Amino acid sequence: MNALSKHFFWAIFALLTIAFVFSLFYTGQEAPEVLSLDQLVAKINNNEISKIIVSGNDLKIELKRNGKAVSKKESESGLSETLKNYGVEPMALQKVSLEIKEESGARFWLAILLPALLPLIIIGVFFWLMFRQAKTGMGQAFSFGKANIKLFTQFKDRITFKDVAGLKEAKEELLEVVDFLKNPKKYLEIGAKIPRGVLLYGAPGTGKTLMARAVAGEANVPFFHISGSEFVEMFVGVGSSRVRDLFQTAKKAAPCIVFIDEIDAIGRERGAGIGGGHDEREQTLNQILVEMDGFDRDTKVIIMAATNRPDILDPALLRPGRFDRRVILDLPDISEREEILKIHSRGKILARDVHLRRVAERTPGFSGADLANLMNESALLAAKKNQNFVSQQNIFESVEKVLLGPERRSRVFSKKEKEITAYHEAGHSLIAASLKGSDPVHKVSIVSRGRAGGYTMKLPIEEIYLRTKSQFLIDLAVMLGGYASEEIIFSDLSTGASNDLQNASSLARKLVTKYGMSKKLGPITFGKVEEMVFLGREIATEKNYSESMAKEIDKEVKDFIVKAYETAKKIISSRRSVLEKIAKTLIEKETLEREEFESLIKKFKLKPIPIAIK
Repeated sequence: MNALSKHFFWAIFALLTIAFVFSLFYTGQEAPEVLSLDQLVAKINNNEISKIIVSGNDLKIELKRNGKAVSKKESESGLSETLKNYGVEPMALQKVSLEIKEESGARFWLAILLPALLPLIIIGVFFWLMFRQAKTGMGQAFSFGKANIKLFTQFKDRITFKDVAGLKEAKEELLEVVDFLKNPKKYLEIGAKIPRGVLLYGAPGTGKTLMARAVAGEANVPFFHISGSEFVEMFVGVGSSRVRDLFQTAKKAAPCIVFIDEIDAIGRERGAGIGGGHDEREQTLNQILVEMDGFDRDTKVIIMAATNRPDILDPALLRPGRFDRRVILDLPDISEREEILKIHSRGKILARDVHLRRVAERTPGFSGADLANLMNESALLAAKKNQNFVSQQNIFESVEKVLLGPERRSRVFSKKEKEITAYHEAGHSLIAASLKGSDPVHKVSIVSRGRAGGYTMKLPIEEIYLRTKSQFLIDLAVMLGGYASEEIIFSDLSTGASNDLQNASSLARKLVTKYGMSKKLGPITFGKVEEMVFLGREIATEKNYSESMAKEIDKEVKDFIVKAYETAKKIISSRRSVLEKIAKTLIEKETLEREEFESLIKKFKLKPIPIAIK
């Protein structure tokens, strides 16, 4: 039984229930007595009737004993004539009050016409509904080629550059577009041509759509929004028609901004794939190219588009005169992350101990959307714990939840497993604290999160855009610290180090084949990366070296890993007392924050050890 049938059943049931209840409590009036003309005459002669109301051929009779009755007279004659014919006494009739009510003309004609017109009315309503449905379908067919654009005006929810934290270079680049929309005459008089298309590209969540809306907000012009996927349909010609409708609508509303989100849905390189690409998608792209070429010099319409895959866009889309202004939106640095956190903390009740700078330090690589999600998760966590405010600990826990997943306290370790995990994480943290140049340890925990049994969080103090060979070697040694700790303490190994070994092997191979950091093999890369035109662009790596060179590469990769492992093993062996102290504290507390960890190892007065560069 579908939802409609259920609703219909309950509606009928409710009506029947109401009718039944009313029938129990309703006491109707007593039905009037029906008299024949003989009985009526007899009652008149017996002086039992006080009043007769005549309405056409119907007689309503009021009895002297407070009763009521009804009767009918002959249609061919009047009431007095009828009663005389039936032998009523004149003196008795004079004692009866007679009242004549004329039958309304509307009722008369309705009684005559309604039986004939009712079937025609029902048929007419049926045909009207059919034609209305057909008209709606026809209207949808004609509007099928209309662009489903969303218009955002600046009367409410206006967004400006003040609402977008960071991205200073992107804002400076887009200020030119804002100025043109505000003062187009200044540019046109000097002969300048404003870019017709602006392409915003960057990692997901960096604020491409937000930045486009901010440009419209700064210029105070209408903002049309449409997704690239909304152009392409299964019917031929629909995409091109929607593109034409989009540009016609935009020209009527000029000056304005048209924003095409995820333009790679229709802007992929043409001819990609076996036997050509999607013909309808390519025709849609062709129409966009033609429409952008058709812009007049003084057309006050700016086309903005967003994508996180600029490498697969058609070259014709990026040539001068189309999307020739390209603006990169990078992931925010630590200062920008702090500003973004301040924006997303609006409307949330924060505790006095909350320091957003410390949160920014723990979130390298987070985009603006990630930080918005982080603050929302923090508020949800605080509400879940019935708190009246969001604390610093709530935010830190949310950082770990976003990075690693929720806590899995239901995953109970045995005493032996807990000890192995504690020594494993203690090994990671000890290597990180011992090597000179390593990133500081922010947290060590043996509480299971996601698929990890425990974790050591080490984060850089400042943003790093270039990494050196020594930093990579430190990372390798830290990755292998847990493996070395298990082997030294338990003389055995567990599966807990499997992910560390995968990451270490991948990094060591990149050092040799991609970064040219092997002294033996020299400054050369191995493996040619090609873009294959097949169903779009696929990335493939071609083996452009011999088998003998492959053996040398494998030796160098192994050498990097072995050297890092020996470094980790040496540090753990020489500082075993520190390792045991960290591990026992972890077994007891399960989690160590940065301050606790640093105060714990400070007692041992550890001197930083420089990494040996091969």
